[in-house]
Amino acid sequence: MSSPLQAFTNGIYKENPTFRLLLGMCPTMAASIAVSNGIGMGLAATFVLIGSNLIISLLRSVIPSEIRIPCYVVVIATFVTIVDLVMNAFLPQLHAVLGVFVPLIVVNCIILARAEAFASKNRPVSSIMDGLGMGLGFTLALAVLSAIREPLATGVIMAAADLGFNGIRLFPQRYAMAIVNQPVGGFITLGLAIGAVNLITAKKKKRSSDGAQGGAGK
Repeated sequence: MSSPLQAFTNGIYKENPTFRLLLGMCPTMAASIAVSNGIGMGLAATFVLIGSNLIISLLRSVIPSEIRIPCYVVVIATFVTIVDLVMNAFLPQLHAVLGVFVPLIVVNCIILARAEAFASKNRPVSSIMDGLGMGLGFTLALAVLSAIREPLATGVIMAAADLGFNGIRLFPQRYAMAIVNQPVGGFITLGLAIGAVNLITAKKKKRSSDGAQGGAGK
């Protein structure tokens, strides 16, 4: 059993679904072209993660193991439908931009993986915290990637049409690189971000190892 705090913090960094586990690459590429899109997709996935983890954890002793995956999909699809309808009602432009990727949260491997690997084996509180941590980790990753891609591709950052905000212009449009918002630009940005995270992790491990060896030598 995992403690609620550990379950929450794992998703933020140690088991970040985008930078560490490399899950959900398709919506990551599609939603990270603008900060508002990335945050919107991340929060939608977070709501679905929390809701589905809670229900699956509560029903874990009731759901037959032979049909657990179809049951998980039904639970997840219920929360995805709620998100889809709410976004369409209150954030129509964001809903239109994200398009099919909102309904496809149903088969997002991050959500299915947490249902199978965590919620079905842990208590409700820990499952909620796991969903929250994984969702916020996914949102953070999308925000970081989109904060790089959006200004490089458009010269503007934080544009949000639904909120009537045109964003902050960082440099003239003529210096923008449209390729950054193409799939190749997205994968290059993602690869560089993963490389940076791996480099930071390796340095932290080396520092910890050096500290342990220094302590043992005293």
